Amino acid sequence: MWIQIDELTSQYGMAPTDYTAVRCGMNVSKAIIKGEIDAGIGLENVQMVELEEWLASQDRPKSDVQMLRIDELAELGCCCFCSILYIGNEKFLAENPERVCAFMRAVKRATEYVLAEPENAFDEYVDFKPVMGTPLNRKIFERSFAYFSKDLKNVARDWEKVTRYGKRLGVLSESFKPNYTNEYLDWKMEEDQADPKGDQKRMVALQQEIAEKGGFKRLDVERVMGATVSA
Repeated sequence: MWIQIDELTSQYGMAPTDYTAVRCGMNVSKAIIKGEIDAGIGLENVQMVELEEWLASQDRPKSDVQMLRIDELAELGCCCFCSILYIGNEKFLAENPERVCAFMRAVKRATEYVLAEPENAFDEYVDFKPVMGTPLNRKIFERSFAYFSKDLKNVARDWEKVTRYGKRLGVLSESFKPNYTNEYLDWKMEEDQADPKGDQKRMVALQQEIAEKGGFKRLDVERVMGATVSA
């Protein structure tokens, strides 16, 4: 992460001696609130929500917290590379393809349930893990809902972008080849987005609407083949 910060700030005329990098794990919001750091790397649908709600509890405007997108600052092109990854060793994958496919089908069914019945899905989530039943976690769940992938596929465009970025940072060799796969997803994949950059801007507006009004909302996305679906 420090390599990433150093490379990012260097594009804007800063040197590592101009700031102090502090490791705080996933406690970015807490560290900002306590004044231990001035800014941190986090997620729009998690740490941003935590800081907005803290500001509201202090009778301060939520707009006092702002987020700069790393993918835009680093000129990576559209779409953030934050995603849930399922990682398996090659031996297990080679020897248990049906078990892996069955696991992914279970994930797909769970995703379909969340998208179809978000209210019930959240209630069941809280029933299973009561500590998560707070207004803050409800808001985080709502802000995360729009990001759920319907088909769970790895998007080649995003992996190509991440690979180029890793090579630029020097953490990947020039000969590195991405080893992601969609071969264990045994259902029809959606076509790629027709306008990913435009969708990214529309997602910003949608998330602002959710932040102000709450609720479960999704983008209408135009796909390459011309069909409009809820992404």
